[in-house]
Amino acid sequence: METFITSANRGSISTGYDIDNSVKLEDTNNEYLQRPASGSDGSRTTMTLSMWIKRTAPGNDHIFYSQGSHVRFRWKSSDYFSLRLANGHEFEHQARLFRDPSAWYHLVVAIDTTQGTASNRVKIYWNGEQETNLPDENSPPDQNEQLTLGQFSSVTTQLGWFVEGGYGLDGYISEVNYIDGIQQAPTEFGEFDSTSGIWKPIEYTGSYGNEGFYLNFDNSGSLGADSSGNGNNFNLNNIAAADQSTDTPTNNFCTLNPLFAGFQSTVRLPVDGATKYGISGGNQDLSYAGTMGVTKGKWYYENYINEVDSTYGARIYVGFHTFQDDYDGVQYGASTKGNAIAVWQMDAGNYVAWNGGSRSITGSLGTVSSSGAGKFVGIALNLDDNQISFYYDGSAVTNGTNLALYNMGTQTDAGIFAIPVVQTKGSLQSVNFGGYVGATISSAQTDANGYGTFEHAPPSGYYALCSKNLAEYG
Repeated sequence: METFITSANRGSISTGYDIDNSVKLEDTNNEYLQRPASGSDGSRTTMTLSMWIKRTAPGNDHIFYSQGSHVRFRWKSSDYFSLRLANGHEFEHQARLFRDPSAWYHLVVAIDTTQGTASNRVKIYWNGEQETNLPDENSPPDQNEQLTLGQFSSVTTQLGWFVEGGYGLDGYISEVNYIDGIQQAPTEFGEFDSTSGIWKPIEYTGSYGNEGFYLNFDNSGSLGADSSGNGNNFNLNNIAAADQSTDTPTNNFCTLNPLFAGFQSTVRLPVDGATKYGISGGNQDLSYAGTMGVTKGKWYYENYINEVDSTYGARIYVGFHTFQDDYDGVQYGASTKGNAIAVWQMDAGNYVAWNGGSRSITGSLGTVSSSGAGKFVGIALNLDDNQISFYYDGSAVTNGTNLALYNMGTQTDAGIFAIPVVQTKGSLQSVNFGGYVGATISSAQTDANGYGTFEHAPPSGYYALCSKNLAEYG
């Protein structure tokens, strides 16, 4: 699925440098940042752009950086990367696919058209590795050629959108550095971990030049603020303070997996940072799985009930699955092959698990009615004792705590991953793993390590599904 097996950054390596925030962008909502055309041009021959990106909808055409109508940094629907610097200068690499929704990718584009050797004028690095033998539709820039990139006085610059409209980004962007007048090496922004070989971020300490900028998204009240000292701020389009996320290259959070072929999930892929799922009023049971799995420890996530369908009620399932005998088309509560399932079916008040050769259904957990809209449900998995507990609106569900995992406990003890799962019929729901929260939080809570943003505090000893916690407890 992913070509950067060793070098892709999934945030599990301690770097000594923490990136605290990212911004969540959604193509269909026209969410992007824009630096208006104004002031002076920077260098139009020499510059470097460094940024971290996490995709949530691979297989789509996404432009995540553009300047004017001739510059665009793009993932095509084929999941290949394409770079256009000007008319006649477009690069597309077809040796690597960028379709891992669990990974943060680091891009560095370092340009110096004054170089005498043509191959040195444009250098592209993904996760610290330089792209070589790039097929060029026309030709590299001529020596000393003036590019549109850097022409800030007369064209707009956009993150997460193309200036001519369309082709935005579904995903997260973090740690954006634009260096005016210097062709920097990727080692100014990252390094390979000496043990794992994973590419990890380091702090950039160099100059930004006159027109450079640094976006770290730390100020939720001004997510477009330039922290380089140059004051080259970006305006926000359909972006609010709530679009700030703690899902970053140094602490990667679980999201829903758009590549998971759950029951009817291709009818509607997860949106809103891969946290919102289902169809309002739809006549399908849609099931989804997360991007992270666990075999030990205690873990917590939430599900926000956006709505309860008037026809099907709260036909919502939340819990975990190991997908050993049934993967494609899994309908969690009804599957006859789901031998590693542990979910709460809210409309029926049932705990559905798999015990030996049949489903085990424990009733009397209480049902969720139409009054459940606007409430948070908590899921607490205890793989130390092979139990699962459920919480509704901050309180333990009656008869819904310390329920046996049966087959799932046997499988996780053997090293098989338990993966968070959700399913709904007739309604939209939002899962909250703690990195980006699509629902409104009234009183933010974290786990004991200070990670995640939850409506209700996780039970004592339970942790958010993020890479820093996984490195310590998973």
